[in-house]
Amino acid sequence: MNPSTTTAPIAPEQRDAPKTRERILRAALALIGREGIAAVSNRRLAEAAEVSLGSLTYHFPSQASLLQESLLLYVGEEVARLEAIAAALRARRPRPSPEEVAAEVQRIAAENSERPEQVAELELHLRASRDPALQDASRRCFAAYEGVAAAALEAFGVPDASRHARAVVALTTGMGLQRLGAGVHDASGIADALLTIVRGAFAEGKDGAPQLTAQ
Repeated sequence: MNPSTTTAPIAPEQRDAPKTRERILRAALALIGREGIAAVSNRRLAEAAEVSLGSLTYHFPSQASLLQESLLLYVGEEVARLEAIAAALRARRPRPSPEEVAAEVQRIAAENSERPEQVAELELHLRASRDPALQDASRRCFAAYEGVAAAALEAFGVPDASRHARAVVALTTGMGLQRLGAGVHDASGIADALLTIVRGAFAEGKDGAPQLTAQ
């Protein structure tokens, strides 16, 4: 056998790399959601992910890369989930009313309030305000959410959907933070708040930009 053509054996870390990386990221999200970013030490995370310390540092040599990829993993899956829900609503016949859509968003928000990953996401966005290494990931996350919101609004005929999508994302994020901070899982109020945005968008699209009254 020609030594130059001999293939070196693949190390276990390389062979199982995708599964191991995902297991570490999911363990990080769960740990952040339960105890906060400060709890994410190499030793605790390796134990939670059931990997060796060497394997952890092989995949994530810095905490910055670990936190960034954790955030992007969660949001990527969340966007895919929300896109599937929006597609199902668009395909429903007869087409659901704005009230029915708003009620569905409120139901989803109530389900999410008990997921530790949602707490982890908010923790990571707050960390991004002090850590420039996380800010690109945070921007990409909100852009993805706004893209889903804009597509849903446009599908239901809301005028200038892209502009109003930011308000929808700000509303749902802010009310989610309010619920988590107060220890409340009830998402009531989201449907009414969303309908206020949608009705205002329709009114503005029909009558033009609202006129401000001088005080």
